[in-house]
Amino acid sequence: MNNSNEPTVIQHPVVARDLTILRDSGTKTADFRMAMARIARILAYFALKDLPLSEKEIQTPITTAKGYEIDKRIIVVPILRAGLSLVDAIIDFVPDAKVGHLGMYRDETTHEPVDYYSNLPHGLDEAMVLLVDPMLATGGSAKDAIEFLQKKGAKNIRFISLISAPEGLERISKNFPDVQIITAAVDEKLNSNAYIVPGLGDAGDRYFGTES
Repeated sequence: MNNSNEPTVIQHPVVARDLTILRDSGTKTADFRMAMARIARILAYFALKDLPLSEKEIQTPITTAKGYEIDKRIIVVPILRAGLSLVDAIIDFVPDAKVGHLGMYRDETTHEPVDYYSNLPHGLDEAMVLLVDPMLATGGSAKDAIEFLQKKGAKNIRFISLISAPEGLERISKNFPDVQIITAAVDEKLNSNAYIVPGLGDAGDRYFGTES
C-alpha cells in the first residue's frame, strides 16, 4: 500500500474494461451492477493487501501446519446510498467485517453534503475503517464523513472510490494527510454542476435503476 499522501490508482486490464462498461450511457442496470462488483473486488484486494496477520497452528489431513488469521478489526462504512454498491466485495474478503452506514445527500444548489443518518459499530478506535463511495467529486461528502468518523474515534481510515476528480483528491489529501485513498481512475475535472468529467453520471441512480 502506498504510504505517501498520493492516491493508489489501480492499473488493471479488468478495471480498464469494466470502467468502459460503467461509463457507457447505454449500459443496462444488470451489466452496470456486474461491472461495479468486479471492480469493487479489485479495489478491496488492494485496500486490504497489507492487513496484519497472527499465526495459528492447524491440523491438515496429513499433519500440523502453520496458518494465519487476520489480526485487525475491519469496519466498512458506505456513504449512502451509492456506497452500498462497494460493500459486498469487501465483505467477500473479510466476512466478519462490521458494516456501518452514513447517510448524506448532495444539495443541488450548493453542491455540498447534507447529513441525514448514521449508524456505526463499536470499536472504531481499534479498527481499520474502510470508507466507501464510488464517486469522489468535490470531496465534500468524503470530508464530512471522515470528520464524523474521527470524532467518533476512528484513527485508521482508508477511503475507497471508483472514480475520483482531481478537486476531490486535493481536498481530502490536504485536510487528511493520513487517510489513504484507493481509486480505480482519476478523471479530468468537475463540470459546473460538480459532476465528474467524463465520469459515469450518478452512480447511485445507475446502480439502483432509479435514473429519470
